[in-house]
Amino acid sequence: MRGAGHAVSLGADIDTDVVIAGRYLRTKDRSIWAARVFEDLDPALAPRLSGAVIVAGRNFGCGSSREQAAIALKGAGVVAVVAPSFARIFFRNAINIGLPLIEADLKCPDGTMVRFDLESGWVETGGIRLTVRPLSPRMLDILRAGGLVEYWKVKL
Repeated sequence: MRGAGHAVSLGADIDTDVVIAGRYLRTKDRSIWAARVFEDLDPALAPRLSGAVIVAGRNFGCGSSREQAAIALKGAGVVAVVAPSFARIFFRNAINIGLPLIEADLKCPDGTMVRFDLESGWVETGGIRLTVRPLSPRMLDILRAGGLVEYWKVKL
């Protein structure tokens, strides 16, 4: 599974409350979540996420276990998230809704093209390719299907 997008760089310890503020969880309207993603961090960030690969610091997705954080990112058009480490629950939530995550310590300025191949285990930007731990075959199958629900629809 390959992908590419322009980089949107963020710092470390981005928690799920920053991804989507709790005040928006009273609605189940996913378009509101997508439009308000990262609002408390930078109100102008959400429109820049369509077609983006988020490049972040360590511990991305820490905080509460809300699945809405991964849903909001995917809904905003995020192609993938690259970070040196992810909170465990966020990692699984993202895979379950079909949002690719790549564990790598990547540094690049906003707007730089980022390419990745999850099967071969690499991510590259600016002519530099980093080898990353490939995802398991089952996780790749879930991502290819578009998430866990779609995966099981095919399997059953």
